[in-house]
Amino acid sequence: MDSSVAVTDREEVKSKIHYTGKVIKIALAGAVLDIGVGQPAAIHISQLISPNDEPIKRVEDVLQIGLEVDVWVKKVKDGRIELTMIKPLDLEWRDIKKGMTIKGKVVRLEKFGAFVEIGAERPGLVHISEMAHGYVKQPSDVVNEGDEIEAQVLDFNRRKKQIKLSMKALLPEPVKVVEPTRAVEFIQPREKPAAPRRQRKAPRRKNEDGVSESVELLANMQEPAQVEAEPTAMEIALREAMERAKTKKKLVEEKTRKTKVSQEQEDLLARTLEHKSRTS
Repeated sequence: MDSSVAVTDREEVKSKIHYTGKVIKIALAGAVLDIGVGQPAAIHISQLISPNDEPIKRVEDVLQIGLEVDVWVKKVKDGRIELTMIKPLDLEWRDIKKGMTIKGKVVRLEKFGAFVEIGAERPGLVHISEMAHGYVKQPSDVVNEGDEIEAQVLDFNRRKKQIKLSMKALLPEPVKVVEPTRAVEFIQPREKPAAPRRQRKAPRRKNEDGVSESVELLANMQEPAQVEAEPTAMEIALREAMERAKTKKKLVEEKTRKTKVSQEQEDLLARTLEHKSRTS
């Protein structure tokens, strides 16, 4: 045997690789197989599978010399190759990481989501809320059994055998349409009318009759009417509040006055009665 070929082939042997092995030796604890890598490989009795799923008591119940069987590499340690007839998981628990992207096949639909076979010990679950960015009425609106999908691992729990997946996490965010804002009309505040300019008094000069010219001028001129500014809402409210306060004050004063008069009348009556009682 060419040792260089054996070493090269041996280096290519990795865990989970599938081979078709030929039984070349049978022992009490297992068997030795030739898997074509230049080195024999061993399989323990605990890694055998019975065709009828019955308990295996002897290796000869499953294997015979010269029989070819499907096997997978369980591990390679210290130059020894250990095999198994149990198909290994494509995704071990130690290989699962949050945020990793996986491919799988939808195997079952429920009202709350879809179960996806991803090659792990248990199928992963895509909850209905993780199927799309928008509202999903039922899982069949998005996927069907047998569909191949991609999903992201949100979380997993090895003790509970749960794997939570999300299809939504791999989808682009929906574009939000921003409505144009309505222009706000600016209302120019109403200006108060300017107060009329005050006329300057004419100089006091006396005419020939000794009458002040300013008096004559004022007598002959008509004073322009004052333009009263239109009150604002705040001024109107203030006036109303003042009127109410005045009315309330008048009512209180009237009540106080009546109370005082009534008290004086009672005092007068009391003194009159007292006086009569003394004189009688």
